[in-house]
Order: sequence, then C-alpha cells, then structure tokens
Amino acid sequence: MMKKLLVLYGSYRSDRAGIRLADYCVRRFGERGVEAELIDAKAVGLPMLDRMYKEYEPGTAPVAMQDLAKKIEAADAFLFVAGEYNWGVQPGLKNLTDHFLEQWFWRPAALATYSAGRFAGVRAGHAWHPTLSEMGMVVIPSMISVGQITQTLDEQGEPVGSGGASLDRSFGKFADELTWWADAAAAQKERVKPPY
Repeated sequence: MMKKLLVLYGSYRSDRAGIRLADYCVRRFGERGVEAELIDAKAVGLPMLDRMYKEYEPGTAPVAMQDLAKKIEAADAFLFVAGEYNWGVQPGLKNLTDHFLEQWFWRPAALATYSAGRFAGVRAGHAWHPTLSEMGMVVIPSMISVGQITQTLDEQGEPVGSGGASLDRSFGKFADELTWWADAAAAQKERVKPPY
C-alpha cells in the first residue's frame, strides 16, 4: 500500500485559491491511511533555477533544496496540484520541479488541476504530462479538474455545492488509480532494479 505521497503546489499569488485543492487532497489521502505531505513551492522558497540539485557538490546545496531532495527520494508517488496560467503551467511549481531530476525517477505522478473558470485547469494538465514524463515519472491516466474553485471548495478545502459533490464522487477512483500505480512501481523495483 502506498505510504508516502508528496502533494506539490506552486502558486506564489497573494490570493491562492488553489491551496484549497491541495489541502483537500492531503486530507482525503490522509483519510485513506497515506502519509500525504504538502510541499508548497512558495514556502520552500527555492530561487529561480540557476543550478540543479545534482550540480552541487554533495552537502553544499542550500538546506531547503537538500531537505526537499530527501523527501522526493522517499516518496512513493507525487500529486501535482496545478493551476492554469494563460493556457500553461504555473512558474512557481515548474521552477520547484526543475531543481531536481533523478530524484523523481521510477514513481507515478498524478495531476489535480484547477482554475477560476470553467476549463478547470485542464490545459495546464496537458502541458504537465510531457514535462513529468520527461522527468522520469509515469503520469496516471486519471486527472482531477476543478473549475470555479472558490465555488467548489471553501477556504478550509471542504467541498461545497454541486461542484464539491462532483469532486468527492471522482476522488475515490482517482486515489485508487494513483495507489495502484505506486504499489505496482514499488513491487517492480523489489523484483527488478531500475535499469539506471
């Protein structure tokens, strides 16, 4: 059973509606017995990418980068909570992700997208798929997409209205699929070590 999940969130805006979805996902996976930890790019505070973690001599990377590398390496799976900016990805989340490479390898990733409008961040989801694949993750087919996020989740990340009810209905299948892939990856790594 998947034990450790990192939920990665990357908005740097002062009014961060997407944190509601991140909190919702952390809580819901916690209810399933998964140790889900929120990684907030703004709180981690990595600079704009200059040097990747692997480009530092061992023990010389900034402390926040070293700490996050260890968390990524220890995770069974990743959930990227991604807002849509002008049909694309959030720069804060992309910047955090780009600081690492090998740390992501051989684990599944899932996407939970959101926006203030009706398209629910799906265009950001489409942009993230090839990026995460290139970084060594297997992106699961299911995706949660939340439109009109402030009408779907309240400030505590609790579902409200018909949008919230729809999110609750879709979450179980989404979580089951991510768990299946995390368990499959862990079992395969025990059976056959990754090729590199």
